Amino acid sequence: MSDALILMGIKHCGKTTQGRLLSRHFACPFFDTDDVLQELTGRSPRQVYAEQGEEAFVAAEAEACRHVARLLAERLPAAQPYAAVIATGGGICKNDEAVAVLRALGTLVFLHAPEKTAADRIVREVRVEADGSLVNLPAYIARERPQTLDEVRASFHRFYVERTERYAAICTVRVPLEPASPEENMQSILRALAASR
Repeated sequence: MSDALILMGIKHCGKTTQGRLLSRHFACPFFDTDDVLQELTGRSPRQVYAEQGEEAFVAAEAEACRHVARLLAERLPAAQPYAAVIATGGGICKNDEAVAVLRALGTLVFLHAPEKTAADRIVREVRVEADGSLVNLPAYIARERPQTLDEVRASFHRFYVERTERYAAICTVRVPLEPASPEENMQSILRALAASR
C-alpha cells in the first residue's frame, strides 16, 4: 500500500481544506480524524473533551487514528502516490499514541500557518454574550478564562509558540503557508512533498 499523507498543524491552519483538495488531486480517500472521532463516539471532539476530560479525549483521538489505520489496511494497494490524505486535530501533537499510529501510516506534514492568520480565524468564531463573557473558544484558551479578545490573542500566542515547536519536531515535511488562496497553498504543499522525496 502507498503511504498516507498526514496533515498536522494548529487549529485553523487549513488542514481540512487542504486535505480535501489534496485527496482530489491524488484521487484518493480523505479522512478527518475529528470527524472519525465524532462518528465513533457520537460527540464532537470539543464535547468529548468538555464532558469526559482530557484523558478520555486523548484515548478517543488515538482510537480514531487506529480506526483509520484499519480502514486503510483493508483497502487494495493504491496505484496513486498516496493511499489516503488524513487531516488531524489541532492538538494531536500532544497525543503520543495517536502520533505513533499515524507515523506508521505515512508522511507527517506540518502545515505552518502564520500566527495572525490562525488567531484571526479563532477570534472570528468567538461570540460575546450579553454579560460580556466569551464563548465558542477552543478548550486550551477557555481554560485561561480570557475576558477580552486581546486576551484571547495573548493566550493563543503562547499556545502557538509551543505547538509550532512540537509540530516541527515530529513532522518530516514542513510547509509554510501564506495568506493565499487554498489552491496556491496546495501548490506549496506539492512542491514541498516533491522536494522531500
